[in-house]
Amino acid sequence: MLGPIIVVALAVILVAVIVILIVYRRTIFEPEYRRFGRQGEELATNIIKQVLRDGDQSFSNVNVEYDGKRAELDNVVVNKFGVFIFEVKNYAGYIVGGEDDFEWQKYKTTEAGNTYEKTVKNPIRQVKRQIYILAHFLDYYGARAWIEGFVIMLQNNSPVESSHILNSVEEIDRAIHTRGRNLLDTKMIESIVQLLYDQVDSKERYNYE
Repeated sequence: MLGPIIVVALAVILVAVIVILIVYRRTIFEPEYRRFGRQGEELATNIIKQVLRDGDQSFSNVNVEYDGKRAELDNVVVNKFGVFIFEVKNYAGYIVGGEDDFEWQKYKTTEAGNTYEKTVKNPIRQVKRQIYILAHFLDYYGARAWIEGFVIMLQNNSPVESSHILNSVEEIDRAIHTRGRNLLDTKMIESIVQLLYDQVDSKERYNYE
């Protein structure tokens, strides 16, 4: 007859195996576009963390809502210079579109020579919408701040040159450490940080101190 310790050990192993199988199954059956998007967001989050300085606070996967409009923010950085939104795109292939277009066209050629076309949302318009929603969300709670939004194109294949497009670590660093209109005081930063923290899906908050 098995002793209590062995029974507990077997139960722990069984639970671990089940968890591994669930994660593995989700990974195997995850659509390619979603997997690339998730990997891109993780990469961008790590890149942003590399340029954080004293007093910077970073959040991932922030969901905010204002007047029935919802926005999911990939990454948000808060510091004395303001609030900065980063929309991450990991589009592979050749992109065609204008800065004010609602959609862009993405062309991807396979190793066999076949070219596929797909319509994707214009991330610049996405991030401008996110700025609007976040600004009103914060203002509703009495927190006003200078908000800027940027798009990180991990494949460096943006079809346009725009102040909203960032192409390097240096540009990300400069974007979040350049003074905007008004510097935020400590009290306002704490207020904004708490509001954002309450909206984070999995409490993925990184505080650089």
